[in-house]
Amino acid sequence: MQSRMDALDNRLAMAEGRYRLLIDAITDYAIYMLDVEGRVSSWNTGAERFKGYRAEEILGSHFSRFYTPEDRAIGLPDRALRIAEREGRFETEGWRLRKNGERFWVNAVVDPIRSPEGQLLGFAKITRDLTEKRKIEAELRMSESQFQVLVNGVTDYAIYMLDMNGAITSWNYGAERIKGYRREEVLGTNFARFYTPEDVGIGAPRRALNTARRTGRFETEGWRVRKDGTRFWASVVIDALHDETGSVIGFAKVTRDITEKHEARRALDKAREELFQAQKMEAVGRLTGGIAHDFNNLLMAITGSLELLKRHLPEDPKARRLINNALEGAQRGAALTRQMLAFSRKQELNLTAVDLHHLVGDMLELIERSLGPSITVETAIAEDLPRVRSDANQLASALLNLAVNARDAMPAGGRLKITARRIASDEERPAMLARNGTDLLCLSVSDNGAGMDPDTLSKAVTPFFTTKEVGKGTGLGLSMVQGFLEQSGGRLELHSQPGYGTRADLWLPVDEDHHPAALPAEPEEAPVMAEPVRRMRVLAVDDDSLVLLSTVMMLEGLGHVVEHTHLPEKALGRLIGGDPIDLLVTDQSMPKLTGTQLIEAARHRYPALPAVIVTGYSDLSKCGMGPVVWLAKPFTEKDLARAIEDVVTDAFATIRR
Repeated sequence: MQSRMDALDNRLAMAEGRYRLLIDAITDYAIYMLDVEGRVSSWNTGAERFKGYRAEEILGSHFSRFYTPEDRAIGLPDRALRIAEREGRFETEGWRLRKNGERFWVNAVVDPIRSPEGQLLGFAKITRDLTEKRKIEAELRMSESQFQVLVNGVTDYAIYMLDMNGAITSWNYGAERIKGYRREEVLGTNFARFYTPEDVGIGAPRRALNTARRTGRFETEGWRVRKDGTRFWASVVIDALHDETGSVIGFAKVTRDITEKHEARRALDKAREELFQAQKMEAVGRLTGGIAHDFNNLLMAITGSLELLKRHLPEDPKARRLINNALEGAQRGAALTRQMLAFSRKQELNLTAVDLHHLVGDMLELIERSLGPSITVETAIAEDLPRVRSDANQLASALLNLAVNARDAMPAGGRLKITARRIASDEERPAMLARNGTDLLCLSVSDNGAGMDPDTLSKAVTPFFTTKEVGKGTGLGLSMVQGFLEQSGGRLELHSQPGYGTRADLWLPVDEDHHPAALPAEPEEAPVMAEPVRRMRVLAVDDDSLVLLSTVMMLEGLGHVVEHTHLPEKALGRLIGGDPIDLLVTDQSMPKLTGTQLIEAARHRYPALPAVIVTGYSDLSKCGMGPVVWLAKPFTEKDLARAIEDVVTDAFATIRR
């Protein structure tokens, strides 16, 4: 019996030893015992580590010494023991004191210890230092608060959260400002409500979340819809949110209203495109003008030679028909070069005050005959419109060109309407013409024909582009109209849609110095009659030997004595140092010296020297010294004779004055 009791005591001692080792090995918790009055009866290593007392310093002391003066003043230590005794457990968090007086935040648990009969023997107290955890939690709360303040303070961005299905779980003030919804209106609803019906129809919201879920991020730009139904251009970023295991738990969405930036970008792109087109057309214009100039020289040689050949050939009807046929072909070539010069803006314009009401009225019969009986022509041009500054002949040609284009677009018949209106508002005028507040008139020619698709419309004024059959058009008609209008300070704009016809707007500057009610001009005095053109000594200058030969032969055919050279500097030496010259006939575009420069240099000796300037450009830079007549290539002997007569008449009148 005694041996069993000894064995039991040994096992109990061993168990208590193991328990003591376990308790002392725990350093993250203060584990100690209290008697029924709250005095410390045991003390582990963990208690010593973060409370700062050794066991011999604290055993027998009341545990209230660990409480702050404020908690002791309200009896918190005693209340903790009474609650633990009554309810079987007491747990709290609060400030406690270390030996050095430093405060730390703890989680404290007090459990009552009872005998098998239920008698209270004391208390077990476990305390954990949560100071660092509390600090981290406080910092996290501060960070979250600051983040929330930051997010809500951002008004230029809509920042909100979505759950896995796209339902809205948070909403900042920026979202309310940009999208127009209050927080309570959108929480719990799907973010697809901000998409356009077209995007919803093709599953854009779902595709955005799937992309963010798969790749971690989705970014795009597009139209979005506000609460009031208006659309805005948005920059959108969706980021996937992950938990600590890497699983997607939702999405963060940031939306920015960049409508103004988008419109500015579109305007810049449009301006760049217009600049590119202008540069391209300018390059093509220079090329076309150069080709037209050289072609005019060739036509001049052909026309002149045919005219001279026609005069010197014997009367042979067949030969005359062939020559006339060749001359007609040359004249068609000349008409083509005029179109090319109009496109390249190198034609001579006679800018005057043009009355659109009278111009269209005078052309109405010609337009109706050109269009045929199946097309009805309507006009609506007020008589009191101000006059425009333009070339009447070129404007009439442009109207006829547009009317014929309309006819070709209405093979089964239709309606052509010509209208005009004055534009004084900068908002209505084309951007490229909003200069210095100049008032404009818009002359419109519209039809209800087939219309043009966007691709055809974008190419319509491109030189040599045509939708007509081969041989039915040169593709220069609209280019010619555009070139003429821009040369005169206006602009051509085309508006068209398949099935709804085409409208051509001719923007023309108002001539502020003239008015519709202008009185008829007073009869002019009878002009001074010119003396008959006598046989003259003529100097002919042209750097093209073919044109020079033709010009010399025409002059000699008119009975004049002709000297000639293809070098303008040699001609100048002849004028300054040789025998007197009665008339100078010179090309305008020559190397080293232009025709006008040659005349101005020669006027030092011949102040009133009559001069005829021939040109393939008709880009007439007027010479301000003495009598000059301009003659466009190609010209005939009759044209040359008339030019000589005009310049001699002018010279004679100058001498008489």
